[in-house]
Amino acid sequence: MAKKETCILTNMCMISDGERILVQDRRDPNWPGITFPGGHVELGESFVESAIREVKEETGLTVSDLRLCGVKQWTQRGGEYRYIVFFYKTETFSGKLKSSDEGDVFWISKDELQNYALADGFLRMYEVFEQDGLSENYHWFEKDCWRQKNL
Repeated sequence: MAKKETCILTNMCMISDGERILVQDRRDPNWPGITFPGGHVELGESFVESAIREVKEETGLTVSDLRLCGVKQWTQRGGEYRYIVFFYKTETFSGKLKSSDEGDVFWISKDELQNYALADGFLRMYEVFEQDGLSENYHWFEKDCWRQKNL
């Protein structure tokens, strides 16, 4: 078995303000709906710095004190690459909130989350952000269907 594989590295950040969380209503037709801000890690960039940069680009906020709280991963159906999302969370932010081309950003109560049109699989991902006993949202393709579990 090969010791190297191609990976796409990304991040997502949950920003909390008391019982409120910052969400993004994504405009991407490939994965639309409510989720947290985030994006790709650029070559040579640290994972934390990439999350800080993506949050700034997508929300106008500057975040700090990020804590890694889990990962999401899957291998593309043909086995060409593994897609990894590093989950971060923080309560430390400054700046003025503004939406971007990625989607509209706004605050909601944690209790309201299920009332929105969520991005596919986001509710299971949110469990990893919120439950200390979970660290991974894992997806695999089996019997012509995507499956997922939290570990």
